[in-house]
Amino acid sequence: MKKIVILATAVVFLSCKKESQEPFGTTATPAETPTETTATTASTPAALGKEIFEGKGACIACHRVDAKLIGPSVQDMAKTYKEQNGNLIAFLKEEAKPIMDPAQYEVMKANFAITKAMSDEELKGLEAYIYSNLK
Repeated sequence: MKKIVILATAVVFLSCKKESQEPFGTTATPAETPTETTATTASTPAALGKEIFEGKGACIACHRVDAKLIGPSVQDMAKTYKEQNGNLIAFLKEEAKPIMDPAQYEVMKANFAITKAMSDEELKGLEAYIYSNLK
């Protein structure tokens, strides 16, 4: 009986992990952990703009490329801003008045928190994407 108790104690003692050992399972190191600032795979400003339009910017919730949804189509925005020499980036920073549909401005206001937080590179990408759909 003593042998069984000693053996059981030895097994328990040896199975306890030391503090210096790695934890059970795998954990990601900071370099492996994805963040919101992860580099984009976009190769052009327009490609970056499309990623933002369909992703983090959530623009696609209200805008379609060739059809009015809640907001105007991307093609209509590009045409109007080009014809009227408008500044899309200033509008997205809420530094310029809307020229598309002032009645829809109240709906767009909720999204300025998103666009104001974007970098200049991201805003230029959105602008490039919108103008890339000009017909």
